Amino acid sequence: MVKDQEYLQAKAEYCLSLAKKLGATNASVTVANSISETVSFRNKTLDESNRSDNLAISITTYQNKKKSSISSSNLLDENIRTLIEKCFEITKITPIDEFNSLPDKELLGKKIKDLNIYDDTHIENNKKIEYLKELEEFASLEKKIINTESSFTENKSNFILANSDGFCDGYKTSSFSASCITVAKDQNSMERDYDYTKKRYLNEIKNPKELGKVASENTVKKLKSNKIGSEKISIIFDKRIAKGILSAFASAITSSAISRGTSFLKDKINQQIFSSSINIFDKPDLIKGIGSQSFDTEGVHSDTIKLVDKGYLKEYLIDTYNGKKLNLKSNGRSGGATNLYFENGQINYNQLLKINSRSLYITETIGHGVNIVTGDYSVGATGFLVENGEFKYPVSEITIAGNLNDMFKNITLANDLSFDFATNSPTMMIDGMVVAGK
Repeated sequence: MVKDQEYLQAKAEYCLSLAKKLGATNASVTVANSISETVSFRNKTLDESNRSDNLAISITTYQNKKKSSISSSNLLDENIRTLIEKCFEITKITPIDEFNSLPDKELLGKKIKDLNIYDDTHIENNKKIEYLKELEEFASLEKKIINTESSFTENKSNFILANSDGFCDGYKTSSFSASCITVAKDQNSMERDYDYTKKRYLNEIKNPKELGKVASENTVKKLKSNKIGSEKISIIFDKRIAKGILSAFASAITSSAISRGTSFLKDKINQQIFSSSINIFDKPDLIKGIGSQSFDTEGVHSDTIKLVDKGYLKEYLIDTYNGKKLNLKSNGRSGGATNLYFENGQINYNQLLKINSRSLYITETIGHGVNIVTGDYSVGATGFLVENGEFKYPVSEITIAGNLNDMFKNITLANDLSFDFATNSPTMMIDGMVVAGK
């Protein structure tokens, strides 16, 4: 079991009291405990079983506009005293930064909302093993599958965040996840694919039969792939790939990137960057959401934000430090986005496939080819050629490229949004992208 709130709070209060006695003008402390249990299988055989129990403390001390931080996994009072003494001594010789400060008091969270993000259910290792055995059996039914890897992970955590302005709060979270990777082979090629599930509650993850079967089917479909020539064509991104476009957008609107001038979306507030059909939300109070939170890593209350309204950029993701540099108030996004998603489009999945007589459906991208400074996008990819709404054959060894400035304005979304991750997107089509093939 993770440490209870009383234990974590006592450690946090001890740190704040000691920091004040040493002469710190302000201080903040995070005390967190997380327990993770993972079982892994490879080719129907138990490969690994491990458990980690992490208890750590992170302390930040201020002397007016000077600031330094230190952390440790040793929570004995004697060690904590030494840590804080060292931290404060470092603070004294740290350069002054006029933007260093705790969050504004009026922005701090006042009340924890029950977001239903903790399931105290514990699944024993033998039950994890049973789940993976069944998963791998179904993943291996297809004769062309030559290799399987799967895992099951249970995470439980609890934390307290406290600062010298009187804020002191925290809560428990849980997650249960399972994954399956399969490799298929025929006379001419070898391919891999996967399926994955992650939920706050154990009873909501995919059943092992479904997970193994989907991973296997996805992999076998990619065999006998063809190469295509270079051309400009509409690209359809599968939901699990489309969310990567949204992640790139989130990286570009963090206040740290904006304040450094290292984002192609700098100075774009109230300008149209998407087509008028696009709306983007970040919703921290989504019940059972993977990214849900009552407050950010600084204690600032988090509300739902409409980041993009009918194509217009309305907000950045703002923390305290970079917000002050930009003369903007924190909107509770220290640590980034929470549950980020595109609002559903107006057409269904099948209609999206039929918009163009010929398009490419991407199921996997390779590499991290996004330049947030310029907006340039270039990744390796595999997928399928689609003609008149029908999947014709798998395609491999291609590179897709464009610039996010243009890509954002040419997005069409289906209406098949589901909240499977912290960042979610419906199936997405982007017109006019460049494909480099054989």
